[in-house]
Amino acid sequence: MDYLEKLGVEIKTSFVVGMLWSIDELFKEGYHAVFIGTGAGLPNFMRIPGENLNGIYSANEYLTRSNLMKAYDFPNYDTPIHSGKNVVVLGGGNTAMDSVRTALRLGAENAYIMYRRSRKEMPARLDEIHHAEQEGVQFHLLTTPIKYNGNEDGWVTSMECLKMELGEPDASGRRRPVPIEGSNFVMEVDTVVVAIGNSSNPLVPQTTPGLEVNKWGNIIADPETMRTSREGVWAGGDIVTGGATVILAAGAGKKAAKDIHRYLQNP
Repeated sequence: MDYLEKLGVEIKTSFVVGMLWSIDELFKEGYHAVFIGTGAGLPNFMRIPGENLNGIYSANEYLTRSNLMKAYDFPNYDTPIHSGKNVVVLGGGNTAMDSVRTALRLGAENAYIMYRRSRKEMPARLDEIHHAEQEGVQFHLLTTPIKYNGNEDGWVTSMECLKMELGEPDASGRRRPVPIEGSNFVMEVDTVVVAIGNSSNPLVPQTTPGLEVNKWGNIIADPETMRTSREGVWAGGDIVTGGATVILAAGAGKKAAKDIHRYLQNP
């Protein structure tokens, strides 16, 4: 950040584009080009009963508080987090593995992964799964929650789950999980981390007329120049690709910077 400022970058904080000012208002203020890099930071939840109980986190919040905000060193850092004794992480990707292994480091006695497909369909890297198993993570595969239960103080205490079996492949090519009727059971938990993916931040597209998005809400941009459907507006990173990698986002930023430079030289 210091290096960017030395290069002449002006950084405005606590400034939500799309809420305080729109992109159209930025143009009116004299800006000639806008790059949108707002990412896919909108956590997905399962939308099942009890989801608003205390002790239920998105993986975004859980990992951000635990690591970047140093909740592991509370009270030296004023970032409290509730990481109980029985922690279940929903999902089968790399973020889920990060979350469940973090739970162990924060003192969980039982750290569970719950995934609605089998191990074969898990999208996490094999070494991530292997390391989680080595550390003592317990896997509940072909299982999905259908309801959270809580106490009178509003904290999650258990969840009702359902066993699944694999049916025919779906659009992703993975076999579709099918509920097994009558297989319900209750599992005691005091912390739940939901790691089932993220959606693109909708704020800027919703407040920018003429900015085209696809059916997932990702901004449509030329893959070579990162230009969008709006004149003078570029976009890159997860807001275009959906959840992907840092290196792809950095590459999109470089492509856009080159094209923005050309545009400003010959608007």
